[in-house]
This record gives sequence, structure tokens and C-alpha cells, in this order.
Amino acid sequence: MAGIVEKIMGSLGFEVDPGEEKEFLETQAEEEQITNPANRRGKVVNINTTTRLNVVVIAPETFEDARDIADHLKAKKPCVVNLESVDKEISRRIIDFLSGAVYALDGSIQKISAGIFLIAPYNVSIMGDFKDELRSKGVFPWNY
Repeated sequence: MAGIVEKIMGSLGFEVDPGEEKEFLETQAEEEQITNPANRRGKVVNINTTTRLNVVVIAPETFEDARDIADHLKAKKPCVVNLESVDKEISRRIIDFLSGAVYALDGSIQKISAGIFLIAPYNVSIMGDFKDELRSKGVFPWNY
């Protein structure tokens, strides 16, 4: 079969020296051996990251500030919300709004003390439960 190819190539004016063909194939094989490990190294992904987690501490003054807190939550930033200086009715509305935002974004909310809440997005877990301790001290100004 190789003879037919050589005859066709010869009739077209292409003459292939068997030594050149062998040398070409060896060179190609060497290049593949060099590039294959380089390609494999290019696919390595570094898992170690040095990302910093920023916690937002905010003391809202009005109900409109609740939207800013929800925006931080959407940006995957945990928030410590201090409602101690806010009117009781407004703080209840803020917590209701943020509870809905936390639920919609698969986050979590934890009361730390009277008027201070920790709100975390889905990528941050809160370990520990302060609810039982706070109930025993009677710190809840309203029932949650």
C-alpha cells in the first residue's frame, strides 16, 4: 500500500525520502512529549486562597437602612446589626424585613443580645446558639 502512495506522490512531483519522513515523525513525537506536560501544568488550579472575609457592623437609624443591610447580605458579607438606639416598632420592622431577606438568600440570622443581631449569608455558618441563654435571662424585648 505504501508503494501506491509513493507512486502517486512521485507522479505529482513530490518525492519523499524515507529518511526525511522518519526524522519528521521523530521530531513530531519529541515535540508532543514536551508540550503534553506543559499543558497538564496549565490545568492545575490552586485551591489555597487568601480571600478576606469582611464583616459589616451597622447601626441603622431608619427602616430605609434595612435595604442597605440586605444589599450587604446579597454581596455575601455577614453583618452585625445594632438596633439598640432604634425605636422598638422600627427595629421590629427592620428585623422582619431582614428575616425575609435572609430566608430568600438561604442565609441565617442569630440574636446575640438585646437589639444586636448577626446576619450571615449562605456561605457563612454561625456556630453556637444564644437563644436558650438569652431566654433564661429574659433579654428578648419581643418574642422571636
